[in-house]
Amino acid sequence: MKFFFVRDYRHRYRYFSTDPVSQIQIKFSRWKGIWEVAKKKLMLLPQRILRQEQAFGRILKLDGDKIQILHSGYLDEKKIRTKFYFFLQRQRTKHILLLIGETILLPISGLAALLPGPNVFFGVLALLMITHWQALRGISRLIKKEYEFIPSPLFEGWENALESKNSDNFPRILDNISKKYDLGNIRAVLWK
Repeated sequence: MKFFFVRDYRHRYRYFSTDPVSQIQIKFSRWKGIWEVAKKKLMLLPQRILRQEQAFGRILKLDGDKIQILHSGYLDEKKIRTKFYFFLQRQRTKHILLLIGETILLPISGLAALLPGPNVFFGVLALLMITHWQALRGISRLIKKEYEFIPSPLFEGWENALESKNSDNFPRILDNISKKYDLGNIRAVLWK
């Protein structure tokens, strides 16, 4: 599995992995219908957010001490390390705040059980909490790990196109990146 730390078309850094987006596996036979609908709703999140959340969660499954992260090489080693460290701190704070907000909303979503039909709001909120909790645990583990930043010429071409604001080359560059690293729909992560 490869991890990436690259700017998107809005010049915001994105963290993602080569693994495709997948649904969370939860086994509750009684509430199976609610969970299935909730999982479908969760998959409607924008790809750049969902891929990042799941990439953070996938850190929990890695055993090695050193994690390889591909980047554009646009910044030197010290600057990319600093950017990545502050990116992780910002993400950790954001996830803590999201979990606090979701915890406050959870009892309110339980009141929706009084309405007829399945309580999909509770299911979606519960899945969001699980996703954010796994991501927060992954971020905390990632902060403690050692990273090896590896520059990629393809991502350097992407960042050069961003700087020159040459959006005509975006599809070609992203297609080349997608083919080389088997990233599937990379356009949804780095471009509109």
